Amino acid sequence: MPILKIAVDGGIISANASARRLLSLDGDDLPPLYDLVEGMGRSIAEWLTDAANGRGLLKTEFVRAVRPGQELFLQISLGRIEDNGRVELIGVLNDATELKSLEAQFVQSQKMQAIGQLAGGVAHDFNNLLTAISGHCDLLLLRHDEGDPEYMDLMQIAQNANRAASLVGQLLAFSRKQNLKLQPLDLRDTMSDLTHLLNWLVGEKITLELNIAHSDKVIRADRRQFEQVIMNLVVNARDAMPSGGVIEIDVEPRRLTEPLLRERADLPPGDYIVIKVKDNGTGIAPDKLPKIFEPFFTTKKTGEGTGLGLSTAYGIVKQTGGFIFAESTPNEGSLFSLFFPAHARTVEVKKEIKTRDEKITSGYGGGVVLLVEDEAPVRAFASRALRMRGHTVLEAENAEIALETLANPDLKVDIFVTDVIMPGLDGPTWVKKALETRPDTRVVFVSGYAEESLAENQMRVPNSVFLPKPFSLNQLTNVVHDQLQ
Repeated sequence: MPILKIAVDGGIISANASARRLLSLDGDDLPPLYDLVEGMGRSIAEWLTDAANGRGLLKTEFVRAVRPGQELFLQISLGRIEDNGRVELIGVLNDATELKSLEAQFVQSQKMQAIGQLAGGVAHDFNNLLTAISGHCDLLLLRHDEGDPEYMDLMQIAQNANRAASLVGQLLAFSRKQNLKLQPLDLRDTMSDLTHLLNWLVGEKITLELNIAHSDKVIRADRRQFEQVIMNLVVNARDAMPSGGVIEIDVEPRRLTEPLLRERADLPPGDYIVIKVKDNGTGIAPDKLPKIFEPFFTTKKTGEGTGLGLSTAYGIVKQTGGFIFAESTPNEGSLFSLFFPAHARTVEVKKEIKTRDEKITSGYGGGVVLLVEDEAPVRAFASRALRMRGHTVLEAENAEIALETLANPDLKVDIFVTDVIMPGLDGPTWVKKALETRPDTRVVFVSGYAEESLAENQMRVPNSVFLPKPFSLNQLTNVVHDQLQ
C-alpha cells in the first residue's frame, strides 16, 4: 500500500517504496505534496489544514498527479498523528485512474446522448421544413422554362435547400439517427472514384498517395456517408500541413484471430477492411487526443473549424458497425485507422431513388393514395405533386383520421404514404392495423429520421419502402409509381 508521511505545510517527510514507484520519486530530497498533485475542486493547502485540525479525517479525496504527458488520478485518505507534540499526517494512496476514466466515459456518454437527442430532434423538424421548401420550389419550376427570369432564382433556392439537407445529414450522422442506405462497397472502385475530388480538396502543395491492396471482400455502408468520412479525414490532414506534405491512404484486408482491445474498444475476431489516413503535419497534443471525437471540439483557430467533422465521422463509422482510432505525435503527424467488418462479395440489385435532376420516366399514375402527414406544408406539397401525376389523393393529418377514413369498406385505396413519427399512433403501428383488413395495400414510409424501434417495425411491414426527407417531387412520384407497379 503506498503510504506518505506529510507535514502540515505540505512537505513530504517520508515515502515507502510503493508510494515512490507510484509517484516516480527518486532520491532522498522529496518535493512537497502540492508539487506532485493538484486538487480537484479544493486546494491542497486547505485540505491539509483541515486534516491537521481533525476535520475530514479518513475521508477519501480525489487528486490528479502532475505528470507531463500522463494522466494519473489518486485517491488519498489522510490520518492525523502527533510526534513529540508536532502534528503530522499519514496519507494512504490508491491509483484511481481507471475509476476516473470510467466516470469520464459515463459523463461523456450522457453528454453525447443529450446532444444527439437535440441534434436528432432539430434535424427531424428541419427536414420537414426543407421538404416543404424544396417541394414547393419544384412545383414552381414546373411552371417556368429555363429562359424565364425567375428560373435561375428558383434553381438557387433548390440548390441551397440541397446544401441545407446535406448539413442536416451531418447532424443526423452525429446523433446516429439517420437512415442509412447500406449497400456493398468495393473499396477499390469507391476510393478510385473519390480520388479526383480528394485531389481537388488537398490542393497543389499536398501529394495524395492511394494504396489499395487486393481483397475479395466488400464492406456494407452508405456510399454518400462513407465518402463524407474520408473527405473529413483528408481535409483535416490537409489543414494540419499548411506548408505542404504527403497524405497516405492505405486500404488493406485484415483478419483478427483474437479479440483486439484498443482505446477501450473491443474488436471481435473476424475479417475487416482497414483504411488508414496518414499525414506528416503538426500532429495533435496528447492531452487533446482523447477529445477529438467530441462535438464542437477543434484544435483549429477560432473561425477555421466547427468541430463537427470528426464527431460526424465517428457517428457514421459507429452506425455502420465499424471502429475508428486516432494516433498522433506532435510535429510528426497523425494516423487515423478505420476498421469496417468485411463481407463476402455478393450480387445485389439495389433500387435507387431517382434524384431531383433526373427526368421522370415512369409516366403517370391513376391509383388512389391515402396520404397521412401531420405537417400541413409537407402534406400540401405531396398532395399536389401526386395529383399532378394523375393519382387520386385522400388526405389525413394523423393516424386516427386515416383509420376512420378506411372504416368505409367501399373505399378502394391502392397505397398508403405515411410519415413515421406523428402525434398519437406512429406510422408503422397504424399501417399494421390497416393491413389487417387491406392486406394487399402498398406502403411508402417517409420521415426526417426513424427511431431504431420504428425502423425495425417498418421492416416487418410487407410491401413497404422507405423514402427519407427531404424528398423532391420526382422522388416522391417515382417511388409511389414503382410501388403501384
